[in-house]
Amino acid sequence: MLSLLRLLQDGRFHSGEALGAALGVSRSAIWKQLQVMEAEWALPVHRVRGRGYRLESQLLLLDEDVLAVNGAARGWPLSILPTVDSTNAEVLRRLASGHVPPFIMLAERQTAGRGRRGRSWVSPFGENLNYSLALQIDGGRRQLEGLSLVVGLALLRALQASGVVRAGLKWPNDLLVDGRKIAGILLELSGDPADVCHVVIGIGVNVNMLVDKGSIDQPWTSMRAELGGAVDRNEFVCELNRQLSLYLGMHQAHGFSALRNEWQDNHLWQGRSVTLATGANPITGVVLGVDQSGAIRLRVAGVEQNFSGGELSLRLSDDS
Repeated sequence: MLSLLRLLQDGRFHSGEALGAALGVSRSAIWKQLQVMEAEWALPVHRVRGRGYRLESQLLLLDEDVLAVNGAARGWPLSILPTVDSTNAEVLRRLASGHVPPFIMLAERQTAGRGRRGRSWVSPFGENLNYSLALQIDGGRRQLEGLSLVVGLALLRALQASGVVRAGLKWPNDLLVDGRKIAGILLELSGDPADVCHVVIGIGVNVNMLVDKGSIDQPWTSMRAELGGAVDRNEFVCELNRQLSLYLGMHQAHGFSALRNEWQDNHLWQGRSVTLATGANPITGVVLGVDQSGAIRLRVAGVEQNFSGGELSLRLSDDS
């Protein structure tokens, strides 16, 4: 079906006869593949008698040949799946079955993409970036300190290099533009974090999505909405790989402390009054920054307190 989709990705009409000739199959086979494509990939196909078939909108598909060269240059072999429940989940399955990191997993569509605190990540076919990088961590807990924040910096630089200059960081794992979410990060571990373990760096970016199907529960934007035109996701993945390689190298060599000031300089809520959701007892304070391990520093009732943990959530105190 991918071969057929590549012929249709321009968003123009193509006759069944022309599609069949290009793929060496019958018009009936084309019809069946289109039905499966609609059912399994949730891709609407318009049919007009005398004109043929076209997708609802143009797609810019990921190209494994282009990306493989870029990933191989960093020693990160790469795979692309048409659809998967979650790229992070697929990476964890592959690690459990003996795949050796580092490697990258991409998918055109996720059916059960997830973010922090069990939230879902909406991912229509061929529009956004669903990216997971598997790494082996040999240095124990020190190599994990502040890692998600460092990944956020790398992702921020990739967005800025691509023209989304107003993007900024929100502790711990979100990137926003004018208060609207454009990207998120989810790190998952397997193995012993005190010794040798595997970390899966999951990154989701709203790239070319313009329409919400009704399941996003927060303000959002996309690269396309900010830039006013479609974005080549292959170019963006190459830029993201470059920035990740740079920032992960600095983190490995010098730890999060070497990047702490840069992170704080790009934190959108620095000095703002916020509420930290910690379960039954939310905490209100003013953001002072982050400590050497990446924990958030808040001034609470005149006293500095530090907080860290995967289930914490930060929001502005005046945000309804």
